[in-house]
Amino acid sequence: MTSPPPVGGVGQPVSGARAEAVARERERLRALRERREAQSADTGVDGFTVRRWRKVGVFGVQAVIQAHALLRQLASLANDATHDALADALRDEPDERLLPAVRTVLERADSATVAATLTAVHAGGFLWLSEVGEQRLTALTAGDGTLAVSGSEDPSGAFALLTAFATDGTATFPPRMLPRVLPWMPLSILDDLIDAGAVGPEHQPWQYRAEEAEHAYLKARLVPDEVTTEQATTLEWTARQRRETFLAGGEPLSSAGDVYDLLERVADGDASVVKELERELPRELVLRLRRLMDGVAVGNWDRDIWEDRGLWRLIFSLWEPKAAVNPSRSPLHALMALRQAYDLLCLSDLARASSQIDKLVSFETADPAYRAEALNFQAYTLLLREELDAAAALLKGISGSHELAEANLRMVERRRAVPRNDRPAASNPYLDLGLPHGAPSWETRYRDLRREHVHDVDASARLNSAMKRIRDAQRDEDWSGFFVLPLDLDVFDLPDEVPVTLVPPLAPLARRTAPQSSESLALVRQQAVADLLPHLLSGHRRPDRNARMHTQ
Repeated sequence: MTSPPPVGGVGQPVSGARAEAVARERERLRALRERREAQSADTGVDGFTVRRWRKVGVFGVQAVIQAHALLRQLASLANDATHDALADALRDEPDERLLPAVRTVLERADSATVAATLTAVHAGGFLWLSEVGEQRLTALTAGDGTLAVSGSEDPSGAFALLTAFATDGTATFPPRMLPRVLPWMPLSILDDLIDAGAVGPEHQPWQYRAEEAEHAYLKARLVPDEVTTEQATTLEWTARQRRETFLAGGEPLSSAGDVYDLLERVADGDASVVKELERELPRELVLRLRRLMDGVAVGNWDRDIWEDRGLWRLIFSLWEPKAAVNPSRSPLHALMALRQAYDLLCLSDLARASSQIDKLVSFETADPAYRAEALNFQAYTLLLREELDAAAALLKGISGSHELAEANLRMVERRRAVPRNDRPAASNPYLDLGLPHGAPSWETRYRDLRREHVHDVDASARLNSAMKRIRDAQRDEDWSGFFVLPLDLDVFDLPDEVPVTLVPPLAPLARRTAPQSSESLALVRQQAVADLLPHLLSGHRRPDRNARMHTQ
């Protein structure tokens, strides 16, 4: 065999350094041939196969192996039109049909498959992407989230999202990009944008979500008042359920000391918890509660206060009128006037009672039940003054609709038939003890008052007289000699309602996802990779010299 001519040229001696360089290159090429032969023996990929794959932008044995693995995954997604091209490539006969077939398959695939495929293409060094696509994929793979991409090249808005999170610019995320990202972004990322104020009720993000659970969750976070009871139940939104139950007048499902427990106590007239309640209420409701408290001193409140009947028990527990109450001022004043008149009669304070009753009687447009009680009260005061004709005239006006008023009228008429000096005491003995007519606890009350007035001879005499008259009536089972009031105790009851105007507004549902979730950001990055599909070429790029050397 003829030896190759010396490198220095025919007839020219070869220097020692040059000869060493030539020897090293020959050794490198020999080692490369041996390595390729070894790889071919281990993988079944020979040099001829490698050269075929180079024609479609895949360089080297390992790249061919990676291409096989990738195409096997895509083949399961291919239809008849693309399957042949993929099948031929898997038989190591790739041709110009391969990349269009891959792209066709990916255009029908989900974003996770697209991202995985493009990432595998990048990792294998396939020259299937445009240079711009290769650069962006390299940056995304390295975790760079500050890519500047035009809106036309960011179809899903994933690049804009990554940039916002990388630069802490979630609060300034461009609203024009929201319609792109809202349908697909991970829920925790959407929560981050809500917390930053970049997404609000005006954007209606729930309209973009296909899952009903997410739809309800987002409405609960942004427009809680629009969440239905069924949705709240599905969300297991305890705060909403407790609030609704309380407003409906049911058991508030509250724990001691929370806002609903305090409101329940206020509704029962417990003024001792007012300061504690103020600490649980928002500022505007604290001011409302203070307006109520300020009105107690003068017995006057704005309409919006007294219209909330759930506040009446608290008002009545605090308000102690110093003068007769004008019942025409409001329904609350009318009930207070009625109760005040009754309390004064029970205290035997006839002067103040008469003053209050006069105001009740003069309020001619009062509720019929209130007016009947007022006329019956007035008839009782006339009875105590022995003005029996006037008392009978009043009772005749209401006896037709009230059975007890008719009984009172009969009692007055019987009394008129008895000479004045022979008439028994006119007062109702139960009222003399400060109790409603027929109260079963009268004996206990009598003993308490006797101990209280043990040194008051006149008071003791009145108490003893009341006791004897009640016992005589019980013995004879005849109470017809007692003037009965009130006609209907239910009329004096305070409303059993909740203070709706003190119930805090429904707070938005607290987020239930982890903030700044790395897993969610990885999904956004995956979508950004999938958006590089348009950069997948129909034919591979030609490698430059550096690329060829890299893939040898």
